[in-house]
Amino acid sequence: MSARTRLYLHRIHRLDSNLCVAVNHTSRYKFIRHAFRVVSRLGDGVFWYVLMLGVLVAYGVDGIPAVLHMAVAGLVGTLIYKWLKGKTLRPRPYQVRQEIRLEGTPLDKFSFPSGHTLHAVLFSMLATHYYPQLAVILVIFSTMVAISRVVLGLHYPSDVLAGAIIGALIAMGSLLCV
Repeated sequence: MSARTRLYLHRIHRLDSNLCVAVNHTSRYKFIRHAFRVVSRLGDGVFWYVLMLGVLVAYGVDGIPAVLHMAVAGLVGTLIYKWLKGKTLRPRPYQVRQEIRLEGTPLDKFSFPSGHTLHAVLFSMLATHYYPQLAVILVIFSTMVAISRVVLGLHYPSDVLAGAIIGALIAMGSLLCV
């Protein structure tokens, strides 16, 4: 790797890390901290399971293809993000920078990519494909999930961005298969 590339990557990492610290410092405010903890917990899977159950209740048998699509794509997303975490082994921000406050409970040891964001984007894109009327709610919720991961000190912004891109790619790929 050239010296120029190393310098460029160092600058990106420094920007990523400093942005993480700035966003995380908003967790000093009790309302923000608690609101994003709730959003993050819902993003653990609860929100998506309730969404799929709601589709089945609202649409009955007609909702089964959408729910199966989301479930299979979600499983693919889980396998990919767990594989990437095992390969990259990136420590979480609170483990690297003392000024970052851990305000949530990590589900696993490593940071890259954000599985919460990956699944939020993935499920939102698929659900909106089948039910466009849900778009506003799902986009807002997914954005809040992504932000929560940085506010709570669990991920760098680049982890969240990578999770969003991977989730979108899985969703788009799966839509090409149906």
